[in-house]
Amino acid sequence: MKFIYNLEKKEANTKARLGSFEYNKVKYETPMFMPVGTQATVKTLSPEEVRGLGSGIILANTYHLWLRPGEDIVSLAGGLHKFMNWDGPILTDSGGYQVFSLANPKDISEEGVKFKNYLNGDNLFLTPEKSIAIQNKLDSDIAMSFDECPPASASHEYMEKSIKRTLRWAKRGKDVHNNPNQMLFGIVQGGPYEDLRKFSAEETVKLDFDGYSIGGVANDGESKKYMYDAIDFSIPYLPEDKLRYLMGVGDPIDLIEGSIRGIDIFDCVIPTRLARHGHAYTKYGKINVKNAKYKEDFSPIDKTCDCYTCKNYTKAYIRHLIVCEETFGARLLSIHNIRFLIKLMEDIRESIKNDNILELKSEFIKNYYGGNYEEK
Repeated sequence: MKFIYNLEKKEANTKARLGSFEYNKVKYETPMFMPVGTQATVKTLSPEEVRGLGSGIILANTYHLWLRPGEDIVSLAGGLHKFMNWDGPILTDSGGYQVFSLANPKDISEEGVKFKNYLNGDNLFLTPEKSIAIQNKLDSDIAMSFDECPPASASHEYMEKSIKRTLRWAKRGKDVHNNPNQMLFGIVQGGPYEDLRKFSAEETVKLDFDGYSIGGVANDGESKKYMYDAIDFSIPYLPEDKLRYLMGVGDPIDLIEGSIRGIDIFDCVIPTRLARHGHAYTKYGKINVKNAKYKEDFSPIDKTCDCYTCKNYTKAYIRHLIVCEETFGARLLSIHNIRFLIKLMEDIRESIKNDNILELKSEFIKNYYGGNYEEK
């Protein structure tokens, strides 16, 4: 289901922007954080729980759903929404990140990318046309163009060749996109190079997509400065009347910094991944509940949090679950971590309304980092 993005307000002191769109008669506001449901599920949580956390758009992974259960099965079920019982908007990535994570440079050609199926070792070949065809059948609300995600260490020469190929792939994908109810986003690449980010943004916008994303900032441990520069180099060339998506980013400070720079939507697997390893966000920094000091701590994870976990369970109990490898522990921490990020986005939106997002940033750094935060 296509929806129209409305830019409602710009923050007075930064590039932050408040926007909204309506989907299934529900209004959603941006900036927002999108929980990741890689295989048509946000790990350990039910759709009802995810909805109850205040989630808007959620993300599913084209590559993994292509392998299991296959796009034809999802299509027979009536599309992703019916398959996974989610009545909110869904975004599917393109499989482009797998170019970075699973393929060697020699496996990338003008036609597409060769992969090994990580499940059984079979040879696979993913092209822009195939990626779009899969997403058309998955019937997500937002599909992503197929792109290459070069590492931050790539040379200017390689990066230039890569973004030009990504632009050609973007056009090929757009030419075959045939789901009238599905939006299609273009992806800006260019690494740390200002001239290439500008070129990529301008040329991608010429293809006239429904929205635009900034990629290549969450591949191989890029620095904060790298990420923020990539945003700053790209944003001036993206249209104001369409959504801007920063791919794969979910560290709390990055949600604030990205919003300040004009980003509308974010996604990351980090809240549920951290939860499975016993880590939790709190107002005063990230904690590891497996630490022995929490064995007799009968207080909630975060006294300031309004989530189900913090209202009902203690650090001591959750520590017990995690140490015993009980999945309920991961569920409780996932609920908390996702709610923490969504609540942060609610606070960000409120600060944009009140023109005080820089004050929110200062207060967050004081609490979360004890005032000792240095952009690196």
